[in-house]
Amino acid sequence: MSSLMARLQSGKGYLISAIIVAGFQTMILGTIIQSRASILSNGAEVLLKTTPVDPRDFLRGDYVVLNYDISTVPVETVSGGIPAEPGERTLWVRLKKQPDGFWTVSESSFQALPPQPETVILRSKPFYSGGLAAGDSIRAEYGIERYYVPEGQGKPIEEARNDGNVAIAVRVSPDGSAQIRSLLVDGKPVYDEPLY
Repeated sequence: MSSLMARLQSGKGYLISAIIVAGFQTMILGTIIQSRASILSNGAEVLLKTTPVDPRDFLRGDYVVLNYDISTVPVETVSGGIPAEPGERTLWVRLKKQPDGFWTVSESSFQALPPQPETVILRSKPFYSGGLAAGDSIRAEYGIERYYVPEGQGKPIEEARNDGNVAIAVRVSPDGSAQIRSLLVDGKPVYDEPLY
């Protein structure tokens, strides 16, 4: 009888542990979803020019790999000095709206940039830097380099992109994180991202 009670109590412990782990995983997933939704609903919007490629992800379907004008940051825009030592770096990039409606790099730094009127600061993903020379450029990624589309619809977007007709509307949070809000072809939204 005591052996049966011990097994029941042991089973209860496993159940409580499983409930705690499931609750923790749900909380993490909810935080990720809410963070994305917060950027999409409250972030500053910028319009970026693209030059993508169209592969396929077997787990998520068709996607377009996006390369932006702002993905190549000229060294001349770096303020506050360039780190001499090799290592992992983050680049803060100040974007300014141009007369054509697209946003381009006006300044960059390896330290956080202060806010300025009529600009948006985008934070790159960490990358390895082995030292830079004048005339070089910095390759930066912002976490918005893939856009998933319904199956079979990547090729027409690639063709429109090759003709220079694809743009991406991006929302940027105050801490510099970015989320794609919509994909535009010929200036018209083709795909809009839902908040959830």
